Amino acid sequence: MINSLWRLLRPYQWLKNSFVLVGLIFSRKYSDPGMLSLVLMAALAFSLVSSAVYVLNDIFDREQDRLHPQKRLRPLAAGDLSVRQGFLIFSVVLALGLSLGFIGSPALAGILLFYLLQNIAYSRRLKHVVILDVFLIALGFMLRILAGTWGVGIEPSRWLLLCGLMLALFMGFGKRWAELHDLESGAQQHRAVLDSYSHVLLEKMMGIAASGVIITYSLYTVDDSTVLQHGTDELIYTVPLVIYGVFRYLYLLHERGVGGDPARLVLKDSHILIVVLLWLGSVVWILR
Repeated sequence: MINSLWRLLRPYQWLKNSFVLVGLIFSRKYSDPGMLSLVLMAALAFSLVSSAVYVLNDIFDREQDRLHPQKRLRPLAAGDLSVRQGFLIFSVVLALGLSLGFIGSPALAGILLFYLLQNIAYSRRLKHVVILDVFLIALGFMLRILAGTWGVGIEPSRWLLLCGLMLALFMGFGKRWAELHDLESGAQQHRAVLDSYSHVLLEKMMGIAASGVIITYSLYTVDDSTVLQHGTDELIYTVPLVIYGVFRYLYLLHERGVGGDPARLVLKDSHILIVVLLWLGSVVWILR
């Protein structure tokens, strides 16, 4: 039961909620105990609500998941948990997440509710709309950034919001490329929208999004308002780390056939993990 619950809630995916911490890092408010606690609460609330969304999606998609080579092992698809148990777990985890959100702030609670409704709309219908499906995945990451900024009273940088959007689109199109590659001729049976994509189209979209990540982050580091806010122009030295991370992801996707799950990739690929830690350490050191 514990193993099934772990696989259902997918806590390793909570790594995605590190996007909630972006505002805290670049506002340099991590030395404020009150703000640090509030942002960590927001991250935990988002983690619980996102796990509730995973459960709900597994309930909706259990029949399709049984046709997938990996997803057929998920607890609801495999029959390890019943649909009734799934709805019970969904209700409990969602209630905990929203309660933490309301404790944080009304704005944070509103963002969490919007995230839930957006994912229900995505799962029931909008995931079948080509291109819009990836934009909705990206919206989920943007809401994480907003939860850690507007949700706790931090003004977000417009450059970082734009960079976050490009990064989320890059990973979203990469996820679709990996699904198309892994499932091959059976791709459309699992996800109908894949019938509207091709490897060539997705590679072009990934190239545009990857360029957007590098350009927007680079411009942020040299922007006059950034230099004025942080009192340093040395963030430019973190740009090579971002470029390396983007290129490494593309390499793993095309040459190793992995990359459809960025959360697992960060935990399993030593190059990605090291470059993320180096980037984070460098940013904190420069902004100290």
